[in-house]
Amino acid sequence: MYPVTAKAAFAQSVDADDNRHGLSKGDTAILRFLAAAELIESDLWQQYAELGGVTEGTQNNYQLAFQFLDGDGSQYITSNTIDEISHATFLNAYLESRGADPGNFDEFHILHGSTATGAQNIGRLTNLMHLNVDTSWYIRYRSTTNPDFGATFPQAIKIANRPAIPRTDADFADPNHIQAIADTAAFHFGYIEQGGSSLYASLSQKVRDTEVLRITFGIGGDEIAHFLEWVDFCGQRRTGAAF
Repeated sequence: MYPVTAKAAFAQSVDADDNRHGLSKGDTAILRFLAAAELIESDLWQQYAELGGVTEGTQNNYQLAFQFLDGDGSQYITSNTIDEISHATFLNAYLESRGADPGNFDEFHILHGSTATGAQNIGRLTNLMHLNVDTSWYIRYRSTTNPDFGATFPQAIKIANRPAIPRTDADFADPNHIQAIADTAAFHFGYIEQGGSSLYASLSQKVRDTEVLRITFGIGGDEIAHFLEWVDFCGQRRTGAAF
């Protein structure tokens, strides 16, 4: 049992330009915020990869449901997971190299995850078993209207309190049920990565250090590539899946 306590994620204070190698307070805050986002993304993707990513031997029905949407579905999930973990690792290592404290969420890994075969029995930062997914991104990126001028977008499909990963081995049994779980995940994939894409683009405009800017541009481009992959992946979801 993991105890639930309320704690501040970033208790350290950073004075302006007081790090060993001159990283400003603003750039430090941006990098630490991005590292935090990558740690959360890594936690989400790790759960998907454990149950739906690439494995050897017989494929479970969750993997097959992703491969129904795209033959390389499981490989995409594993590759995306590796990327997000590498982003978090690099950002934290860079912060330390510039004399700043890295982001660390270890004490917040308190949530219970899936007990289905393949899932690790470890504490989680995020819960993928009771998702409300904002699917309006799917409409927004296909619309001729502009949210900057007040346009709003409906949900592509309503996803409320749905699992995106198998919760127990029982969820593997019904092919229609496990496909609906994978379809929920497909919409969530795009939702995760459109957030990362916009985050790097907006924060890059506030960076002062040119080296930091190269980092935010580089990782931001990778996030955009992820998003484009999941837009295509989600577009291939099976018609009539039971959400």
